[in-house]
Amino acid sequence: MEQSRALPTEVDLTRPSAARVYDYFLGGAHNFEIDRQLAEQIAAMTPNLADTMRAGRAFLRRAVAELSRLGVDQFLDIGSGIPTVGNVHEVAQEINPEARIVYVDIDPVAVAHSRSILEGNARTAVIQADMRDPEHILSEARATGLIDFAKPVGVLLAGVVHFVPDDDDPDLLMAALRDAVPAGSFLVVSHSTYEDQPQEMLDAQKLSARTATEITLRSKAQVTAFFGEFELLEPGIVHMPLWRPDSADDVDDHPERFGAFGGVGRKPVAG
Repeated sequence: MEQSRALPTEVDLTRPSAARVYDYFLGGAHNFEIDRQLAEQIAAMTPNLADTMRAGRAFLRRAVAELSRLGVDQFLDIGSGIPTVGNVHEVAQEINPEARIVYVDIDPVAVAHSRSILEGNARTAVIQADMRDPEHILSEARATGLIDFAKPVGVLLAGVVHFVPDDDDPDLLMAALRDAVPAGSFLVVSHSTYEDQPQEMLDAQKLSARTATEITLRSKAQVTAFFGEFELLEPGIVHMPLWRPDSADDVDDHPERFGAFGGVGRKPVAG
């Protein structure tokens, strides 16, 4: 069903949105015909793409659950998209009902839907911001009153840094986020890669140029560099299904087919 009610009037419904395409692949209802058309074109070229999207969401859920068990009770989810079933607040608040989550996305449609979905959950907030402006994100997150940057924070960048082109210096942006959080904080990153990928996957990537957020594929070494001085949790930077799977049955013979690396790092505690 079209979800056009209560959307900002400046939203362009004639152009597909990466957040809504992602929502479609996850089985969500917050997408439009233009998004579904692009999604089907991409899926026709890469039949396992929906599985890839779900693998990315599963990685995020496992990482959030792990950080929650380690005592993290506040999360900054940058590039959150539309928080449908099984998103960060549900995972974190199931383990710790006091957990606080601030969602950040650049897409006004994703933000509008997110605010509607999260209405009534006082421990969540949604802000519209561009990842390329980390100072604005940090300022707005503080203003919500939900994030205390004097205490460990879980900074989540699941499937978002690959939307930052090299010209916008993603290394500098990541450094700004790492510097903003105190020792004991965690960084979660998943990122699309060209390594070990068939040509049809690389061809499908070109279709992302039709959205406002084209994807830049990067190597394992480049993804690792985003963690800077953070200490990587085992098993390090790996294909997403290999990061602490719930069971061995959740990992098939070709985890590289999902086309993305994932990892979690912790900011060292002095001494």
